[in-house]
Amino acid sequence: MGQYQPAQLNRYNPDAIARHYRLRPWKGWGRTFKIIWYFAGFLLGLKLDEWQGLVEENKLKRATQMRKILTRLGPTFIKVGQALSTRPDLIRQDFLMELIKLQDQLPAFDNAIAYDLIESQLQRSISEIFSELSPVPVAAASLGQVYRGRLLSGEEVAVKVQRPNLRPLLSLDLYLMRWAAGWLSPWLPLNLGHDLTLIVDEFGTKLFEEIDYLNEARNAEKFANNFRNDTRVKVPSIYWRFTSDRVLTLEWINGFKLTDTQSIRAAGLDPEKVIQIGVTSGLQQLLEHGFFHADPHPGNLFALPDGRMAYIDFGMMDQLDETNKECLVDALVHLVNNDYNELAVDFVNLGFLTPGTDIRPIVPALEAVWKDALGKNVGDFNFKTITDKFSELVYEYPFRVPAKFALIIRSLITQEGIALSLNPEFKIVEVGYPYVARRLLNGESPALRRRLLNVLFKDGKFQWERLENLISIARTDNNFDLLPTAQLGFQYLLSDEGKFLRSQLVLALTEDNRLHTEEVQRLWNLVKADLQPNRLFSVAFDALTELSRESVAAILPKTPFLAVFANNNDATHKG
Repeated sequence: MGQYQPAQLNRYNPDAIARHYRLRPWKGWGRTFKIIWYFAGFLLGLKLDEWQGLVEENKLKRATQMRKILTRLGPTFIKVGQALSTRPDLIRQDFLMELIKLQDQLPAFDNAIAYDLIESQLQRSISEIFSELSPVPVAAASLGQVYRGRLLSGEEVAVKVQRPNLRPLLSLDLYLMRWAAGWLSPWLPLNLGHDLTLIVDEFGTKLFEEIDYLNEARNAEKFANNFRNDTRVKVPSIYWRFTSDRVLTLEWINGFKLTDTQSIRAAGLDPEKVIQIGVTSGLQQLLEHGFFHADPHPGNLFALPDGRMAYIDFGMMDQLDETNKECLVDALVHLVNNDYNELAVDFVNLGFLTPGTDIRPIVPALEAVWKDALGKNVGDFNFKTITDKFSELVYEYPFRVPAKFALIIRSLITQEGIALSLNPEFKIVEVGYPYVARRLLNGESPALRRRLLNVLFKDGKFQWERLENLISIARTDNNFDLLPTAQLGFQYLLSDEGKFLRSQLVLALTEDNRLHTEEVQRLWNLVKADLQPNRLFSVAFDALTELSRESVAAILPKTPFLAVFANNNDATHKG
């Protein structure tokens, strides 16, 4: 234990870190004094504002002061500020707005140190690896810097080099934060909802994952594999021979930052299509793959000259399990249905509220935040505005934003901000809604089919208008083809799993003792351009030929007019 060195730690281990620094308290004294000095001045300023009645007048000044303090304290605290910018359950609104501006840029460290690190990590000289390597970094951030180079084999590459002595600095800061959290947690006027040390541990775990470049390389390949069939998304290749835990060599991406609207247009690209790729690929990560890029800021997303979008920097990733993915779809379904009671239950299932929380007073508050946001005024929906309103609830109700969803919120807000820079009139739901509608209508899994039924039925009655809306919304997605969806629908209706839907559809068609031909006609008018009769007949015929007469009879429910049809059909077969 006494031989442990923070520089050797590959994963965040709070116990090992604590053992090391408890035996060497002098290592933390200077750092502690510096941190206390900065924050004492900040807290004194807050108190003076309170005594002089200047809290409201100086709140933006104090928020800016906090951002500058975090920047001066270096990499750990810059990352803390970025993490806190996604935590409305921990930080009040005016400070959140300032922390979102927190820049990741720091002065580059010495090139000689970077070159030495490349050679020691890869165990060969620069000239044995690269025919060219930029004399200065092309980008420098809090955790490392990037050089542009060319391998001896000719490939153009980006070489990411970690800052020296980073692990010891992060370990010391995390140790001090965790120690302070144990002391301050009971006194902080924050709606934490649980032990503050757990928040530090969540942060430390993600931070150590981010500085492990081998982990980042594996993340990149996993991400690329998820999008292997999507020709619109580009992920740089990893050069494993020239990669270690502190040096990462990957394919150089020639493209335009998504905020560089002028270059994107000059290249003949349509910003609207770029936006669509960004939003739909983001939703795919959350609702299909479950493995998502948690830091899609403008420097990590590029529009390529051929119209594709490239992701880079896979240090900050996270994984949603199947339960969370299904709960997210549930929440979207309940939003569409304006079912705020069930939405409150979703918040419990997703971890925003602890089990056993009395949701009755929370339901009206959720309704106040979301009312009409996804209904009649879809065009006015703004995710950032909704998030700001939601952040106000955390001080009135026992909400806590789980770490995974803090990253998701940050991701969605960032993507929306990028999209707005390309198109000030952009509405995230105009792209997101068609994607979700298409996913529901395609119903690739039993879970999605169950959620489609939840959308189409309310209080046991079939909602014709919702089906029309779903189809209308889905058709605005250029990737949506209604015929395969119709084919899936036929197959589902004719399966054992579709027995309930068959009976409900017949009841819907004959509800109130009349045939609902008007609703059917509206649906047909909506889809007839996409479903040419010969194509539709072919799909239906293929499905029906697989059924026996007994299966057809079992499919037809016992309603008066269909019973007559079934009997006549049976008599025909006997004749």
